[in-house]
Amino acid sequence: MSLVRHRAVLGDAALGVGVAVVVAVAIAMDLGGERRPDPVAYLFAAGLGALMLVRRRFPVLALVATGTGILGYYAAGYPAVGLALPVAGALYSAAEAGRYLPAALTAVALVAVSTGFRLAQGESAAYLLGFELASTVGLMLAAIALGAAVRATRLLRAEQVRAARRAAAERDAEAARRVAQERLRIARDLHDVLGHTVAVITVQANVADEALDDDPSATRAALATIRSVGDTAVRELRDTLGVLRDGADRAPTGSLTHLDALADATGLTVSVRTEGEPVPLPTVVDATAYRIVQEALTNALKHGHATHADVLLRYGPDRLHLTVTDRGANPVHEVPDGGTGIAGMRERAALLGGTVTAEPLPDNGFRVTATLPVAVGR
Repeated sequence: MSLVRHRAVLGDAALGVGVAVVVAVAIAMDLGGERRPDPVAYLFAAGLGALMLVRRRFPVLALVATGTGILGYYAAGYPAVGLALPVAGALYSAAEAGRYLPAALTAVALVAVSTGFRLAQGESAAYLLGFELASTVGLMLAAIALGAAVRATRLLRAEQVRAARRAAAERDAEAARRVAQERLRIARDLHDVLGHTVAVITVQANVADEALDDDPSATRAALATIRSVGDTAVRELRDTLGVLRDGADRAPTGSLTHLDALADATGLTVSVRTEGEPVPLPTVVDATAYRIVQEALTNALKHGHATHADVLLRYGPDRLHLTVTDRGANPVHEVPDGGTGIAGMRERAALLGGTVTAEPLPDNGFRVTATLPVAVGR
């Protein structure tokens, strides 16, 4: 038995003993009645006390049994023991269980029957209706009100517990969502870094292999590019994986100011043009634009086998329009539209309220167009 349950049983037992003692004392005072107190009358007192032991589990049954017992006691002609005190505990328990109607009907029935019975025995109507009836009804109402208040407090606490659990579950769900988003961001960064690096290394390795015998300087240049791209990839991987190591809320890496270095690293001939008045971009917008250009150039190199690409940055009043066009050697080269490629570009842009479209050109090549807000939240 739990500690709470044990205390409840002890409380009910104490209440039962108290009711039995109070009723027994009232019986012993022999305040009128046709019959003198006898063992049956005291057995009634013990029965009322015993009903308090089941009031929590069977509140309505305990109430009805208490009311029936009191009426039977008075019908037998025993001395008056009052009305409110013997039934107060049962009324409280019924109200605490939310059984307000049975509690009210039982109280009304007991008052009516008891008052009528005592008036028939010749007791003073002025005393009964003026003083005793008011005190009896007041005590009954107090018992019902106290039970209702305890029930309301218990329900409020239960709702607070449920609300706290819901809030905790929502916090856990939000934390899980943030973790999932961070993992997706890291996966995109890893894809961008590794995909770009592997594509450049593959192309430059082919260049080195073809020029190994005939053009040592071209071979050395290709190997230098491979070394530079590798070093850059290591640094970016270290920055990206640092989020996993220390949990810091780091801003995405990459910036449009690094487009020249990016173009040099790819081995492509990249033409970068700017239209409009450049404005400072939020870090996340700047990094997203950089990653989109990086992914588009990587696709041009990897899938289109392009040698030349054009990058256009057009600044509008509230939008940055970005276009990457390549003239790949493959006619209408196909780029996988799932995973972390073009789909990743679109997701990055969508998170900022932007868009990305990718389409093949009528003859050869491919065009990626992105529109991003120049201020997050606009």
